[in-house]
Amino acid sequence: MSDPSIPDPPGGTGSERPSDSRTEAPDPTATEPDTHRWWALAVIATAQLMVVLDATIVNIALPSAQRDLHISNANRQWVITAYTLAFGGLLLLGGRVADLVGRKRTFIIGLIGFAGSSALGGSSAGQEMLYLSRALQGTFAALLAPSALSLLTTTFPAGKERAQAFGIFSAIAGGGAAIGLLMGGILTEWLSWRWCLYVNVPIALLAVIGALTLLKDRAGSKGAHLDIPGVVLGSGGLVAIVYGFSRAEPEGWTSTEVLTVLSIGVILLVAFTWWQTKSPSPLLPLHIIRERNRAGSVIVMAMATIGLFGSFLFLTYFLQIILGYSPLSAGLAFLPLSAGIIIGSTQISARLLPLLPPRFLLVPGLLLSAGGMFSLTFLDIHSTYAGHILPGTLLLGFGLGLTFLPVISTATMGVANRDSGVTSATVNTAQQVGGSIGTSLLNTIATTATATYLTSHLAAAASKGPLTPAERTVIVNTGTVHGFTVAISWAAIILLTAAVVGAIMINRKSPRAVAAAGEAAAAPAGRTA
Repeated sequence: MSDPSIPDPPGGTGSERPSDSRTEAPDPTATEPDTHRWWALAVIATAQLMVVLDATIVNIALPSAQRDLHISNANRQWVITAYTLAFGGLLLLGGRVADLVGRKRTFIIGLIGFAGSSALGGSSAGQEMLYLSRALQGTFAALLAPSALSLLTTTFPAGKERAQAFGIFSAIAGGGAAIGLLMGGILTEWLSWRWCLYVNVPIALLAVIGALTLLKDRAGSKGAHLDIPGVVLGSGGLVAIVYGFSRAEPEGWTSTEVLTVLSIGVILLVAFTWWQTKSPSPLLPLHIIRERNRAGSVIVMAMATIGLFGSFLFLTYFLQIILGYSPLSAGLAFLPLSAGIIIGSTQISARLLPLLPPRFLLVPGLLLSAGGMFSLTFLDIHSTYAGHILPGTLLLGFGLGLTFLPVISTATMGVANRDSGVTSATVNTAQQVGGSIGTSLLNTIATTATATYLTSHLAAAASKGPLTPAERTVIVNTGTVHGFTVAISWAAIILLTAAVVGAIMINRKSPRAVAAAGEAAAAPAGRTA
């Protein structure tokens, strides 16, 4: 039996292969390095950036879109959740489709569909049209994202170049959301909120041209079939869970609607897990997440993204409501966070991952992130950007930069070639669902804490005499910031918990240690010969 802490070869071990007897088409990347692999990385990274930033690019533009399309406060959330629901709920299906019909083909279909749905959204004449376009964006993103990561995995199967490529990809995966906030501010202030959607069209078309000329891939698995019951149970369960969390903020955690939807989601996911042990062509072969390092990486990814998306939500409101920043200024304020993620991923993690066990990077990274998040709990209405927000966001970004690369690399290493798409989808699902859960969970905590604060303090102040508008504004703003800091405290706790999970579950050795072990094992055979 092989040591689970030692990375398997790119093709996977015998224990990693499904029990069926289908023959996999040869992978052109398995014979010799792709001479255009770094240009291929540019294409893959461009597509991944588009998918990631679209989860946040409309956040800062949302007030303008709401006024233009006459969207109510109760319904404005659907501009965000229509995307995340479709994306998170259909990722597993997208990963399996990529494995069955070919990653390059699925990648191109996803790009074209994403461009078309973006153009539809930018030309929206009403709110329903905008919701539909965002759901279609999420659907095609669910095809695109796992294809991009699995193409990266097969283009850079092992070695130092793999670490460098994954460092760039991880920086984009982590920093793209913050870049989306910046682009949203620029496009909204200088052009229109509609350009937050239109901008995807030229990006996608350039990526399509690059994919057609630079990307290589094997053919799909002939004779294979989609696991339709698995699609219904797995996607339905994820959609129900994400939808339930999204409704917790306006309806409350104890509402009948929220409890019913969450219960249905749990039941569907339990049924999905059971069905995967019976299905002849499972949507998610359970051996993929049975290995402790991969399972730990997926859990850590979900928890880290909860903290990241939570910080985006509250800092965006703090900057614009409390400090009075414009959309562009608020977007620029997130640049240090993006810079921290990029530096941590490309300059630190990418250089050290070949030499160190993954947890030696991700655990310190999560601890630094938790420290940066905790420093933001001291915000009040008198806080400044340079003195209070900047140090915390720099630490948060740098820590997450150290974390994302080893998590993504460990999660996708050692998977059979035919399962790379669904494995990539599992990682993306963890990231997307984690972001959705983080936004709704932490927002509910914040609004509850704010409501409690305002109820007690407004009543106490009113008992002493009539409040002036200025006094009332101070109390409301203070209560709003109090809610933010309570939620940020929980985000810090979640990041600390992720560090514990990573330390316990992820025990894979460094590539250097694996190579040394291989040389030691080969030495006796050489002497005997």
